[in-house]
Amino acid sequence: MSGVEARLAALGVALPEAEAPSAGRLFPWVVVRGERVFVSGHGPLEAEGRLSGPFGRVGAEVSVEEGRELARLAGVSILGSLKRALGDLDRVTGWCRVLGMVHVAPGFTRTPEVIDGASRLILDAFGPQIGAHARSAVGMAALPSGMAVEIEAELLVA
Repeated sequence: MSGVEARLAALGVALPEAEAPSAGRLFPWVVVRGERVFVSGHGPLEAEGRLSGPFGRVGAEVSVEEGRELARLAGVSILGSLKRALGDLDRVTGWCRVLGMVHVAPGFTRTPEVIDGASRLILDAFGPQIGAHARSAVGMAALPSGMAVEIEAELLVA
């Protein structure tokens, strides 16, 4: 077990199964180009790979606290995809950028608080040297499948 996976286990985090493939999907979850890694947008997954709710708009059907947990679960989903693509999460040498998208009710402006769920997970799992990242947290009128949160990222690997 890698150092990152040991930290995740200590946090009580289990990596989910791969999300069930959707018909006609034209892109991979993770693309590695040399030392750069591009991670497609991930939603929150349950352990068996199904999308996790609650679904809807943060600030209406979904509370900030629920949104923060969904962002954490989306981060866990990303880590699962990275593990499958890289074989070992210890290959990650740096998190460069995280883009958090939040399906918001009109007037909702607390998107950074929601995406903190994913950022905290990354920092706890990778530490401040590797896990520190630039970040945007933006509100969206809608997200696929009614998700409340979707997250994508760029990383460096050895």
